Amino acid sequence: MLIAALLAVIFMLNLPFGYWRAGQEKFSRGWFLAVHLPVPVIVLLRVTFGFSWTALPFTVLAFFLGQYGGGLLRSTLPSKVPIK
Repeated sequence: MLIAALLAVIFMLNLPFGYWRAGQEKFSRGWFLAVHLPVPVIVLLRVTFGFSWTALPFTVLAFFLGQYGGGLLRSTLPSKVPIK
């Protein structure tokens, strides 16, 4: 049960970073930061909750799904909301 909570937190943490990444030029400074800034937080969470290396593939998957989901949000949400 605790692993599911960790994976949900990692996924939710990466949604805004994926949203940000999708608006940056690929391999630019902003893109690099959007991909790498959440990594220390994720490592800290994994170590704090005492998960072994066997949890690593699942945390990496949650990371990439969050990044991908954030990118999807950016591509599907309207860029400007019309003001009436």
